[in-house]
Amino acid sequence: MRMIDENLHRLQTYRAACMDLPQQIGREEIINKDFLIATENTLDMYYAPHNEYINEHARIVIVGITPGWTQTKMAFQVARNAFMAGDSLSEVSKKAKAAARFSGTMRRNLIAMLDACGLQHLLGMSSSERLFTDEEQLLHTTSCIKYPVFRHGKNYNGHTPQVNRSPLLRKYAYHVFPKELAEIEAPYLLIPLGNAVSLTIRQLMEEGKLPNADCLFGFPHPSGANGHRMKQLETMRPELARQIASFRM
Repeated sequence: MRMIDENLHRLQTYRAACMDLPQQIGREEIINKDFLIATENTLDMYYAPHNEYINEHARIVIVGITPGWTQTKMAFQVARNAFMAGDSLSEVSKKAKAAARFSGTMRRNLIAMLDACGLQHLLGMSSSERLFTDEEQLLHTTSCIKYPVFRHGKNYNGHTPQVNRSPLLRKYAYHVFPKELAEIEAPYLLIPLGNAVSLTIRQLMEEGKLPNADCLFGFPHPSGANGHRMKQLETMRPELARQIASFRM
């Protein structure tokens, strides 16, 4: 794993603001002008430290639409404590990434859904949970839009507006995101979470911008807000299992 120079510089820019955060972080400490990156109509984009780290040796890449509040808060809490402990920029970002990626109930849902489709068998593991622990060298997690986006203060869901109808979102999804994945060296299994991410990935693949990716299309979003995820998974599971089994590690 490593950080490219641009990411290292960006994290350094926010170092002082991270260290000034209180031990118990609330929305008002993060959702403010100190971390605001851009505003477009009803959308606000804020900085978060966990998607600066890239695992260039990953074989499994899991992609969400954008970090939600739960991930964002966790990333800042870990980054703040790591900075206070004197950790390097690389170590801060690595710790924030490990703690924040699909944190909370979403991670538990995601692991259960991956196991239901047989990813653990492809990897020779008892459970896909090990991707988040002792086999994390195989995993890279990220978002099409790498920084948190909120619409009217709520997590952006990928649909209102659609990614390709927003210049801000389009910039990150169609330019910043493929540049990040270009850092991954070997062929990898790309798992987009939900329809909004899948639509973006399909367009990028059609444009030849993800040449090393073998994509698992049809995987439902594991968020608890997706109340139909298990029904969707049951419908798609045979095809998802077939795609996973066909991937060559």
